Amino acid sequence: MDAYENCDIRIENDSRILTFIEENIRYMKGRPNLFQHDDFHPGNLIVKDKEYGGVIDFNRYDWGDPIHEFLKLGLFAREVSVPYSIGQIHGYYGDNIPEGFWRLYSLYCAMAVLSSVVWSLRTIPDQVDSMLEKLHCLLEDHRYFEDPTPRWYQE
Repeated sequence: MDAYENCDIRIENDSRILTFIEENIRYMKGRPNLFQHDDFHPGNLIVKDKEYGGVIDFNRYDWGDPIHEFLKLGLFAREVSVPYSIGQIHGYYGDNIPEGFWRLYSLYCAMAVLSSVVWSLRTIPDQVDSMLEKLHCLLEDHRYFEDPTPRWYQE
């Protein structure tokens, strides 16, 4: 938060994002802490003979809530393929998406909006505008977190 507040870029309506985070951060308490790839999206998948062949780019691996692993859907995957994005969720959970999934998914997305601004400025400053477009799309999909289930999943 400090890094975001001290940078030169502001996300439109960031107060709505901050309010959503404050109101929902309590749902992180008691969540599982498991190994995760943490950059799972179509750009890191290997396809061989038209089938899933594996995943690459584990340099961002860490430990955390398994729901956090779905974060890249809203930033990268849904612009490539909405059916893939929906399929990733259903491939993991089947038809039994757990209660609270969308709230936590949205919470992690909201947190990522702010951290992605800082990360982009530090890591890929020449691509900040592209990242801001992705963040704007994510915010529109969630109606600035008025609805935890993104439009791409509902439609």
